[in-house]
Amino acid sequence: MSIVYIIIGLILLVFGGNWLLKAAVGLSLKLNIPKIVIGMTVVSFATSAPELIVSVKSALDGATGLALGNVIGSNIANLALVLAITIILSPIDVQKSFYKTDWPVMMIASIMLYFFIVDDKTIQTYEGMILFVTLIAFLIYLLRFQKQAVVDEMPEDDEELPLYKIVLFLAIGGLGLWGGSELLINGSVTLAKSLGVSDAVIGVTVVSVGTSIPELAASVIAVLKKEKAISLGNLIGSNVFNILAVLGITAMITPIEVKADALSLIQKDIYWMLAISFAVLPLVFIPKGLRLGWRDGVLLLIAYAVFVYFTIS
Repeated sequence: MSIVYIIIGLILLVFGGNWLLKAAVGLSLKLNIPKIVIGMTVVSFATSAPELIVSVKSALDGATGLALGNVIGSNIANLALVLAITIILSPIDVQKSFYKTDWPVMMIASIMLYFFIVDDKTIQTYEGMILFVTLIAFLIYLLRFQKQAVVDEMPEDDEELPLYKIVLFLAIGGLGLWGGSELLINGSVTLAKSLGVSDAVIGVTVVSVGTSIPELAASVIAVLKKEKAISLGNLIGSNVFNILAVLGITAMITPIEVKADALSLIQKDIYWMLAISFAVLPLVFIPKGLRLGWRDGVLLLIAYAVFVYFTIS
């Protein structure tokens, strides 16, 4: 059955990503908003829903450390794995607003998380409120001032949709991504255990990558269909949403505390997240200015492999 789950999960991910992309393009055209804004808001929220569900459920069950680990692991995977695969498939040309707005906001959110969690090992309720208010301010800024940050290769192929179709595609696309990722994770974990793979290896590979699968599906499909602004916006936006929305809302429900058995999150993993998030900026300028290409993707994949190696060992 695990093979069947994996196959059905992959099919749902492909269809879900395609439906979500249709909704995103349609919404961008209807509201006359740059696609990267739709990618960083609507698409990011839809693909970050699994992290939000897992984190809130963990908080209600008292396992708040899982919520933090889920977000940090997902943010690392979004850039070092998902972005890497995306730009290996097709390079992305970026414009000034990427390094003037999008990347700085992701770094600010990451640094806020660092200062909130490292000293007292707890994200307090008021700190969760600060994170969430920061998200609202960021969204207002995006909707009012953000300009195109990625070169759109095929704007003439964009399809306008009526509002009911946009809502329908958004709903079924988000559900397809969530359901597909759940089936793929469950099938992969069952298959790995049947092959004798250890829990530690499963945790750092299948489970940590699992919550980034919706981002991977949405981004790869977007880039293959030449909607690169949505692809990059989705990944940067997902990392912002994971910190400001997922951890913000979770901490507002109950403080997020790092227990003794999860200290590696603030001793090692959060530094990996900060380093990889920062590394995206110089990669945009090196070796070719304002472009993320396959060489950058290979470097990010190597960084992810090293991260996984040190986490397992």
